[in-house]
Amino acid sequence: MEGMDDTDAGTPLGPGDAARLRTLRRMKAVATGLLVLVTVVYALATWAEHHGAGAWAGYVASAAEAGMVGALADWFAVTALFRHPLGLRIPHTAIIPTKKDQLGQSLGDFVGENFLAAGVVRDRLAAIGIAGRLGTWLARPENAERVTRELATAVRGGLTVLRDADVQAVLGETITRRVAAAEVAPHLGRLLERTVTDGGHRRIVDLFCAQAHDWLVKHRDAVLTAVEGGAPGWTPRFVDRRVGDRVHRELVRFTAEMRDAPDHPARGALDRFLTDFARQLREDPETRARVERLKRDLVARPEVQDLIATAWGGVRAMIVSAAADEDSPLRRRARDAIGGVGGRLASDARLRAKLDGWITDAAVYVVSGYRTEITSLITDTIASWDARTASRKIELHIGRDLQFIRLNGTVVGALAGLVIHAVTRVLGG
Repeated sequence: MEGMDDTDAGTPLGPGDAARLRTLRRMKAVATGLLVLVTVVYALATWAEHHGAGAWAGYVASAAEAGMVGALADWFAVTALFRHPLGLRIPHTAIIPTKKDQLGQSLGDFVGENFLAAGVVRDRLAAIGIAGRLGTWLARPENAERVTRELATAVRGGLTVLRDADVQAVLGETITRRVAAAEVAPHLGRLLERTVTDGGHRRIVDLFCAQAHDWLVKHRDAVLTAVEGGAPGWTPRFVDRRVGDRVHRELVRFTAEMRDAPDHPARGALDRFLTDFARQLREDPETRARVERLKRDLVARPEVQDLIATAWGGVRAMIVSAAADEDSPLRRRARDAIGGVGGRLASDARLRAKLDGWITDAAVYVVSGYRTEITSLITDTIASWDARTASRKIELHIGRDLQFIRLNGTVVGALAGLVIHAVTRVLGG
């Protein structure tokens, strides 16, 4: 019959469509073959009945006739879903091509209401128990190792595709902006005050005094030259030398005493100076402003910017190397941390409940806030198909099962015809 096997006409077949098409054609051939069979039986039984074959011929002819009617009616019904039977534009035929968009919208609404409803999502996730399953899975060493390996691969891949220039620019800009936005003087004042109060600066003073004494001892000529250079031109040179020598001895003595005497007055004066400076850093607007100007000038220096930029290369190389080495401390700690999280999830019911709650809330938020966007994937995809493509795709997926309707219609029709004929004969005497 016309239009009974044009399923693949003009339709590009997908990977699984070829097998579906073969199955559909085979079932169509079986259903059509059964129709041809009952037609032949009807013709032979009718001929036999008219030539005195007996009452049995009437029963067979009636059954075959009803089978033909049932087969044709169901063929019409099945075909009318996808196209106009025999090309005749009979009303309410070619339902799927004609109502494609409405069917897509109805399918999207059905999925949204019955599969993406908040209650359905909550009940399903509660039944699954994601946190418990995840904890049990992560607690196994081989799974923790697998997750660590995948994370390490992802980290290496991510760091590889990043352009150093872009990262360095972002890093430099971020650090510079953060440093510029934060006032450092009050923090430095509090840090300096705590350091002086706890005596943490004394080691630095000890080191400075020792280094100053040693330098003066080794560089006597430099001190003499400095004194002679600052002396008036009319003083005799031997006087300048004696003054310079006296200055050098006094400086050496002073630094030695300051180095060796923890309670030296100069040390006390330095403590008072540092304490006053710490207070100025915290409270004096002029001092704080000067520190801020110094900070901005320091950060803006090319050397500092280069240091910030080049720091990324070292950090990246360190991370990539650690991620590639299975025995690196980073990999071991990550593996232990993942296994520990899995163990806690497996043993701590409160933690599992909390994680399940977070997952459920996140899923409900997504399906509630984006249900329309999710279901539009169905409706928009179907709407983008042309009518014939939509009809053929659907027929390839469900057409085989619909052919059983034709088979059942033929068999049931034949049985109904047989029963009706038998009842008619009995009632007619």
